Amino acid sequence: MAQSAHLPLTQLSEEESLFYSTVKKFAEETIAPQVHSMDSEQQFASGLVKQLFDLGLMGIEVPEERGGAGGTFFDAVLAIEAISTVDPAVAVLVDVHNTLVVNALRRWGCPAQLNHWLRRLAADTVGAYALSEAGSGSDAFALQTRAESEADGFLLNGRKLWISNAREAGLFIVFATIDPAAGYRGITAFLVEKGTPGFSVGRKEDKLGIRASSTCELIFDHCKIPAANLLGELGKGYKIAIETLNEGRIGIGAQMLGLAEGAWGHAARYAKERRQFGKAIADFQAVQFTLAEMATEIEAAKLMVYNAARLKDAGQPYLREAAMAKLFASQVAERVASQCVEVFGGNGFVRDYPAEKYYRDAKVGKIYEGTSNMQLATIAKHVLGR
Repeated sequence: MAQSAHLPLTQLSEEESLFYSTVKKFAEETIAPQVHSMDSEQQFASGLVKQLFDLGLMGIEVPEERGGAGGTFFDAVLAIEAISTVDPAVAVLVDVHNTLVVNALRRWGCPAQLNHWLRRLAADTVGAYALSEAGSGSDAFALQTRAESEADGFLLNGRKLWISNAREAGLFIVFATIDPAAGYRGITAFLVEKGTPGFSVGRKEDKLGIRASSTCELIFDHCKIPAANLLGELGKGYKIAIETLNEGRIGIGAQMLGLAEGAWGHAARYAKERRQFGKAIADFQAVQFTLAEMATEIEAAKLMVYNAARLKDAGQPYLREAAMAKLFASQVAERVASQCVEVFGGNGFVRDYPAEKYYRDAKVGKIYEGTSNMQLATIAKHVLGR
């Protein structure tokens, strides 16, 4: 039988491998020394966001002719994974910007929007994605934020909650209803620039994990948006939201994968260094088996995340695989981070060591961009043919 010409799923091409190693080196050399202080201060280190832009990590899929790297969705997944091994909070910034904001613009932006905003998003402007509200979490389209048509544009009124990148962003994709009576068919997407009169960023949430990443309230009080800032068509915002979040799930899967890999790395190193009863705890079978189970689950999560990302790039159906990858990778991240704390023992319970932060950061993976129950509902729909 002839040998298959296809590469193993997790084997990276030369370009992919070089890209991943470059991002990983940046994360280890530049981000790692600042993780503890950023977590404590609940903000990114001065100059870090600019460094992400300078490295090309904020325009991965932006075409080269518009100032981006001209890369693939899989490249974005690799960047998110690599950064997450060191700090999932920084990875959220890169993830939301690339997989949600940039991709939504690339797919639904008009030529003028593409030419103006993609260049800025690749160069110096952080993007944020504003869908959630106090009464619309998993029920994403129960929106109360209103958009009223005017002669030369729209008037936005309402509030958004849980918006990642809110403090750093210069551009927001905001979802509002143009016609409440139309239900989800009234949902419309708008581009709102920071500094627009009537728009302000409110309270920053004091979170359990990913604390350096800003998660804030957005307030719209008679915020006037020009007609040119309509993204896509009136009443088609639900389509933009659904399709973009389907891709975003893979990004969160990559974040959770990287988190698990980072936690495992710290646990393995500590197990080799920590001595009890006259030998390294890594010499005890119980610890060996724990690390082996962690590594096995991480490998399974990697296969699922990589498969979903490669399916997306190949233009093949990937919705089921994206939901599965997000669901499973978030479960693995929580389990691996918990085991990491236990390998560290008492040291895992204090902030002088890295284990507890991975554990805190992992929890949100089951919550944002679609809770685990919502992923299960999506998976059930596909596997049962409904």
